[in-house]
Amino acid sequence: MISFHNQSISFKLKDKTKLKQWIKTITEKEKHQLGTINYIFCTDDELLEINIKHLNHKTLTDIITFDYTEGKTINSDIFISIERVTENAKKFEVTFENELHREMIHGILHLCGYKDKSKADAELMRKKENGALKLI
Repeated sequence: MISFHNQSISFKLKDKTKLKQWIKTITEKEKHQLGTINYIFCTDDELLEINIKHLNHKTLTDIITFDYTEGKTINSDIFISIERVTENAKKFEVTFENELHREMIHGILHLCGYKDKSKADAELMRKKENGALKLI
């Protein structure tokens, strides 16, 4: 089950049914199953508070993925800052939707076992993101 929630930000997600099917397709392609995925859209301040409280990081970020995966069944709360998505879209000269979709699938790919700390891992993550974006 995939669900979408807003914290204190006014934001309307488009094409929810299409996004759910896309996420399911990518998950299955990566040989995992969907459990419960909660996307929570929030502000920079809210995500910073979560980052400080749970990860001891005092920096802004665009996404935090809490992994509750059991075996090959992925379960997670994925927090995404809509303000960071907006800024990143401008910075990378892409549409807001493109950047939002990249962030959404980025969280799923982490849950499927992909990392992005090393240069090689980040390159593979980007390749996987780009492949997924072609399917939406």
